[in-house]
Amino acid sequence: MDAIDPQTRTELEAAVFRRLVEHLRGRTDVQNIDLMNLAGFCRNCLSNWLKDAADQQGVPLSKEASREVVYGMPYEEWKAKHQREATTDQKDAFAKSRVHG
Repeated sequence: MDAIDPQTRTELEAAVFRRLVEHLRGRTDVQNIDLMNLAGFCRNCLSNWLKDAADQQGVPLSKEASREVVYGMPYEEWKAKHQREATTDQKDAFAKSRVHG
């Protein structure tokens, strides 16, 4: 990527972010705890990182608005439609990953 100019690099990275968000919006069967257990981040992490980036640039963006960017709808609506109670196995895996992470 060294040969790519900074503007093009930013545009490519933005395209990758948008594609990841669209992919996650389509995979409502994958719970956030599954993402955390496997990858160490989830949709909420992405929305928090977006808010952090906005804050660093002085761009006003609420937590709710950053979550809506990632979830494609208000977070509470997404939870009601798609979030299930974590299983004991999911919770155990999360607890183990947090100890080592």
